[in-house]
Order: sequence, then structure tokens, then C-alpha cells
Amino acid sequence: MKKLILMLLMQCVFAFSYAEYFIQGTVKSESGESLIGASVMLSGNYKGTSTNDEGVFQFKNVKAGDYYLTVSYIGFEQKKIQITVSQDVDQDVILEASNVMAEEVLVFATRAGDKTPVAKTDVSKETIEGRNIGQDIPYLLTMTPSYVATSDAGAGVGYTNFRIRGTDLNRINVTVNGIPMNDAESHGTWFVDIPDLAGSVENIQVQRGVGTSTNGAAAFGATINLQTSTLNKEAYAEYKTSVGSYHTVKHSVSAGTGLLNDHFTVDVRLSNVNSDGFIDRAESDLKSFFASAGYYSGNTILKLNLFSGFEETYQAWYGVPSVKLEGDVAGMERYRDHWLWNSHSARANEIQHDHIINSDARTYNFYTYENAVDHYQQDHYQLHFSHQFNDYLNINAALHYTYGRGYYENYEYDEEYADFQMDAPEGIEVTDLIARKWLSNDFYGATFSLNYNKGISELTFGGGYNTYDGHHYGQVIWAQYMGENEKNHVWYSGTGLKKDFNIFGKYNLQVLEKVNLYADMQIRNINYEIGGIDDDLRDLTQSHNFFFFNPKLGIFYRPSDSQEAYFSYSRANREPNRSNFVDADPAGKQPVSETLNDFEAGYSYKSNKYAFGANLYYMAYNDQLITTGEINDVGAPIMVNVDKSYRLGIEFTGGLKITRNLSWDANATFSQNKIKDFVEYVDNWDYWYDMENEPYQYIAELGETDLAFSPAVIVNSQLSLLPAKGLNIALLSNYVSDQYIDNTSNDDRKLDAWFVNSLKVDYNMKCKLFDSVTLHFMVNNLFDVEYESNAWVYSYYTGGDRYKMDGYFPQAGTHFFAGIDFKF
Repeated sequence: MKKLILMLLMQCVFAFSYAEYFIQGTVKSESGESLIGASVMLSGNYKGTSTNDEGVFQFKNVKAGDYYLTVSYIGFEQKKIQITVSQDVDQDVILEASNVMAEEVLVFATRAGDKTPVAKTDVSKETIEGRNIGQDIPYLLTMTPSYVATSDAGAGVGYTNFRIRGTDLNRINVTVNGIPMNDAESHGTWFVDIPDLAGSVENIQVQRGVGTSTNGAAAFGATINLQTSTLNKEAYAEYKTSVGSYHTVKHSVSAGTGLLNDHFTVDVRLSNVNSDGFIDRAESDLKSFFASAGYYSGNTILKLNLFSGFEETYQAWYGVPSVKLEGDVAGMERYRDHWLWNSHSARANEIQHDHIINSDARTYNFYTYENAVDHYQQDHYQLHFSHQFNDYLNINAALHYTYGRGYYENYEYDEEYADFQMDAPEGIEVTDLIARKWLSNDFYGATFSLNYNKGISELTFGGGYNTYDGHHYGQVIWAQYMGENEKNHVWYSGTGLKKDFNIFGKYNLQVLEKVNLYADMQIRNINYEIGGIDDDLRDLTQSHNFFFFNPKLGIFYRPSDSQEAYFSYSRANREPNRSNFVDADPAGKQPVSETLNDFEAGYSYKSNKYAFGANLYYMAYNDQLITTGEINDVGAPIMVNVDKSYRLGIEFTGGLKITRNLSWDANATFSQNKIKDFVEYVDNWDYWYDMENEPYQYIAELGETDLAFSPAVIVNSQLSLLPAKGLNIALLSNYVSDQYIDNTSNDDRKLDAWFVNSLKVDYNMKCKLFDSVTLHFMVNNLFDVEYESNAWVYSYYTGGDRYKMDGYFPQAGTHFFAGIDFKF
């Protein structure tokens, strides 16, 4: 009898645990009006839904348990309701009208919407907060598709970078609240300049491919759109602190007034991050603040954002030569014998040879001078205005100004005075000196958008006008034999003035109940003036003008609440950056703009228990700028246009609710990334000093080769377990296949594949003194894998044999971060 009762009891438990129910209800306003198209999300469920023509929503096949129902509708306060499912549930929801305008309209023009036919990933504030315990923004996004992050210092603090679909950060458009973040001349974005910006970020959208039209630099691989903190109606205060390996320490304090007198808010954040880095002497001293003041009414927002960052990082830009990683003593001696450390100073060669011999293979840093630092500060000012004329028409406008200034400092051996436009003291030909290369710039402008959304039509007309005024100059702050030369002697001074104007129009039309057509047209005009002299005393004077037309067309199809499909074609045009122009051979072919034609086709399916998506892309480039080994008139490497290249790939995304408390989310990219007819140039040192009469470069026609830094396979996985209330345990896994570090497809010049796992644990609890306390713990590179995530290479011939010099960037082995957040 006891066994029978036990078996019946187990069957009941089994049946209960696998029983499925439905949740349904109606969403209404306080006046009793049914709200059509309200968004309804159920926690632990991949599939959201929206209310029908009667304001009714429904979820089917829901397992027993506790859930949160989140309901939102434009013009109303979002409501979050906890429900317990042990039988079918009827849950009506009453939404209160909001007395302030929704802040999402500030980034509406630069975002892809639910029915925009592009490949995109939205990263929530909760995800950002959970990962933000020390590392920079590039490391907070590592679970997004086709994404590879790298760190100069080896542990994700300091100079960090990432690639999406093999495209580097210089070709990825980055905006903050719709304001361009890319440096107008280099096109790069350095998140180290604004440390802990993630502490004031509400959400991030990553669009892969060309994406939608936005402001600033062209998107040649992806667009990263960040929105900073939005309205918090209640007063709050937060203190967050974390510690980690390599003496990493982070402190952050933030506070807000909440909504004062139903209209005004003030929010502030202060952050400080310090780390020694994994690489020798790769320490970082990072500081930042964010302040925001806003006025809100039912139809108007006026908001001022001020944020600034200061970074001083010891240079770790050289990497570790492969001969050091491999313990090749003869190879390290070749560096000295071939004068690779310094082409004119025997003393510098000996010093660097002794240094590399006596350094650790994985933490070696070329730089030994005690103040070989990168020192930079950047201040941002943004004034945003948004006004809603009626339920379907609003306007956004913004003014912005960014002031950046800083330098990097190096010690130089046995330099000739003439190379620095200095007068040589009598009887002295060379001197050691300390040089600083400065950059000071002003970036300012305005952006706007007019947004219309009514019935079957959604229209945006927007654009911006921006000016960049940069000053590049070098100072000699000390010399062993200064003579009559003044301290802080300026030996070069160059300028860059760039004016960038663009307008775009986006139109999304619902032509059938389940079909939307999308059109997006952008016109961009650029005027760029370069003047002065470069650090090698070459005249830089030149002027460039570009006019681009960037069309985008697509179709979106939603046959049911569970399925979506789309197809799109987009074109992007990109002007060369400053170094492309100034490094070009004056007597050779000059760089021209690049063109990308991007074709994307996607499908996704979502149910309560699982989700699946696939996106096929073909990115065809004309005149892509790449390195071929060619050099300019003074022997410096240059980038040149190649006629045809392409990226062809498929991105898979998926998720599975294995049990109520165990889920698995993953994405994988499989791709080919090719140059159709690649010609390699390699320096021939045997005839280097007879460049006019002898072949000073070998030329090899290699045919179709792989684009550098473009792995054929990228896989990201996250296995999440919720074993108890408030406790979340996640195993994060990243796999990146082999990738070449030049464009020759030669196995002697590549990064080996890596597979790295990390463990993350978060625990949130309530207590009397605080609204909440959250504990974070993360172990990165759980199994202590040795790998390098970035590299560079230079090849040359001498004595009829081919050699190389290179630098690989080792990443840290097993290391950890632990933090605690207090919310008041």
C-alpha cells in the first residue's frame, strides 16, 4: 500500500510539473477603453504578444509556476504584474495614462523597429548591468552574433576593440542618443575614452550589416546605437563596487532626484576604474562622470546630458612577437641582427633584445620607458528636444559638442636633430629625447528627425550637420642634449577640418495585414580639408569632397505571432580616413571611396519553449581599402583599394527553455570572406637603397584569398540556471575559428582558433537597509586557455629568404571579477 501511494504521489507530481495552462486577459485604460496593440511579455517565455482589436491577449501552453506579466503601451505607464499559474488564468490589466512623454522617441529615428527588415540584437539594461563589473563595453556585448572582442592589456580593461562579421570598429557606426561617436578623421571609436559609459546606458541596439540610416560614419559591418539613462520617476541612489584579478578595482556611485514637481529630474554618476592589466606595465587609470537634467511634460522633453572621461593607460600596442611566444631564441636574435627593434640605433636594438630575452613569453610588453602612456580626456555635451504635436506626429532635435585633447608619450634613442626640426649643438649629431604626439579636436553639430506614425504608415525624415576641427602636433619635451632648442619644441603641426551633412527618409508601409514594405534613402555630403605637415615632415595639404547616395529597400512578412521573415538590400558608401590619405604615395594611385552592397534575408520562429532564427547575408564590396604590403614614397605601409571582395554567411540564433529554471541561448555564424584577385607586395631589403632601379618589392598574384581577421565560424552560448529565487548561474562559451592576420591566406600568419568558457553568478536579495543588494561573481577563461585574439605582421625579403616581424596579443588565463551593488 505504501508503495502504491508513493507511486500515485509521484505521478501527481509529474503530471503537475508538466501540466500546461493558458493565460489571457484584456488591457484597458482607466476610462475602460480597450488598448489595441499593447505589448505583453511573459517572463520565461520567448514569445511576446500584443493585444487584438478588442484589447485581448493570450498565452497558451504555459507550465505551472510563478511569472511576471509586463504590459506597455505608448502614452501609458508600463505595468509589471506577478501571477501564479496552477490553472488557467484570467488577468485583466488597467494601464494608467502617463503624464510625461516617452523618452524612447529620442532614439527612434536611428533605431530599427519591430518590422524593420534588418538583422539586429537589442541588449537590455538588465543584461548590461549584470555584465558591468569592471570590463569595458566591448566585453559586455560578447554574446551577440558574429562578434569577437579583443583587449590590448589582455583582461578587458583599457584599450579594447571588437569586430562584427570580421569588420573592425573603424568601419562600425556608433551613436549615443543618435549623436555620432566615431572620430570623424580616423573613423574609430575608443570606449576607453569614456570609461564606464555602460553605467549610464539604458539599452543598446546592434544592427548587423549596413542597417538603417543614421548619423555619422558609414556602417560597413554594423551599427551600435546606445541610449543613455531614461526617466526614473522615483528618487534613487546606487553604489557599486567590484574587484578583480590584476589589481582591478572599480567604484561607481549614482543618484537621481526622481520626478520633481511632475516635470524635472537630475541624475548623476561618478566612476573610477583602475587595473594593472594582464600584460606587463599595461595599467589603466580611468575616470568618468555622467550628469543629466531633464524637463518632461505630456508632450515635450528637454534634456541636457553632460558626460566626460579621462584615461591614462600604459601603452601595450606592440604585442608579443611569435618568436617569443614559441621560445625561438634564434628568431629573437634575428630581430636584433636585422635591426627590427630600431632601424638606426644599435644601442636601442641591444636594450630591446635583452628585454625580450628576460621577459615572460605571454606578458611581454615592448615598452619599458616609465611614462610610455596614452593620456586623453574627452568631454561631451548634448542638448535634446522632443515635442509631440499629436498622437501620430513628433519632432526631435539635438545640439552636441565634444572636446577631446591628449597625447601619447615615447622615449626615442639616437635621433637626428633634423628629423625633429631642431638645431644640433656643436659637435653632437644625435640625441635621446622624449616626444609627445598631441591631438586636440572640437566636434560639434546638430541632428533632427520628424516622425509620423498613423494607421498603416510610419515615416521618418531626419539628418544632421557636423563639423570636426582637429589639430595634430608633436612636442619634444626633453632631450639628452637640448642645446639652444626650447623645451616643448613643436616639430610638426597638422590640421583636419571635416564637414559632414546628411539627410535621410524612412518609410514603412503596411500594404497587407501581414506584409510591410520598407524604404530608406540617405544623401550624405562630405568636405574634408587636411593641412600642415606630418611627423615625418611631409606636406599634408589636400582637399577632398564626397557625395553619397545610400538606398535601402526591404520587405517584412509576419504570417503569425510566432513567425517573421524579411529580405532587404542596402548600399553604403565610405570615404577613406585620414591615415589612408596622408600615408598614400603622392606619386601613386590615390585612395577612393568604398562601396558596399548588402543583401540580407532572415526568418525567425518563437514559441513559449524555444526560439529559432536564421539570417543569410551577402556583402559585396567595390574598392574596399585593405593592406596589400604596398608602401609609399618613404617606405611606410599604405592601404589600397581592391576591386572586388565579399562576405557571405549565415547567422543562426536560438533559445530553448529546457525546464522552468534552465535555459540555453546560443548563436552561430558560418561565413566565407574573400578577396577575388589579391596581389601581395613584400619589401625586398636587398635592393632597398636602389628603389629607382631595382625591384624593391616582390609582387605575387595570389588569386582568391581570405580577408584578414574574418573567422569562418563564430559560436556563442549561454546556459542559464535559476536554482533559487534571486540566484542566477550562467555558463558563457565563445568559440572563434582560425583567422588570418593578413590577406594572403598563409597559415604561417594566422590566429589559432580558441574556445573559452566563463562562469557568472548573480544573487539579488532584499533587506531592510536597501531596496536591493546584488552580488556578482565572474570567472573568465574558466579552463585557463592560452590564446591570442589580435595580431599584426610585416614581411620582408633579405638574402633571398622571406622573414617576418609580428606582434600577437595574448589574453589572460583564468581571472575573476567580484562585485556588489547597493540600491537605495
